Amino acid sequence: MRIIGGEAKGKRIYLPKGCKIRPTSDMIKESLFNSLYAVEGKSFLDLFAGCGSVGLEALSRGAARVLFIENNLALVNAIKRNITNFHFESKAEVLGLDADRGLRQLSRRGERFHVLFADPPYEKGFFKKVLRIISESDLVADDGTIIIQHSLREDSEMWPEGRCILRERKRFGDTVLSFFAVGRKE
Repeated sequence: MRIIGGEAKGKRIYLPKGCKIRPTSDMIKESLFNSLYAVEGKSFLDLFAGCGSVGLEALSRGAARVLFIENNLALVNAIKRNITNFHFESKAEVLGLDADRGLRQLSRRGERFHVLFADPPYEKGFFKKVLRIISESDLVADDGTIIIQHSLREDSEMWPEGRCILRERKRFGDTVLSFFAVGRKE
């Protein structure tokens, strides 16, 4: 696994041995960042971060700040190691919390992000739960984007009503990237 664009292009991402994760493929990352056009100068949240490959990619491509949320301690340490290896310490923060607690903590802190990327475990019910929490919060800027990577078998057609509006879906075999625009809170 490596960084595919920006200042750290070509650098390898550290992943601890024995960690069972489903890393986002280079092809999916490329499509994701092409759809976002530019992340330069933007704030980015990498939820269910794994080893941090998507958030690290955002930093490499000029994101102003990336916050990673991951609850597996070995992966939290891997993200921190990758941040240090790529010299992104001044632009990155890692929270070693589960997604629900992490999102609620960020909401209490008044954090807002231009881009929120979530790659929850497939078919475990996280897709709708995360979208509901995000929809009910002010975590994403009014002109922000939410991208959720999920299984094709998950019902993304039925999401909670709220501020999230499905804009686009991209399919890569069994994997889907669902892009949501965020509407203004009334």
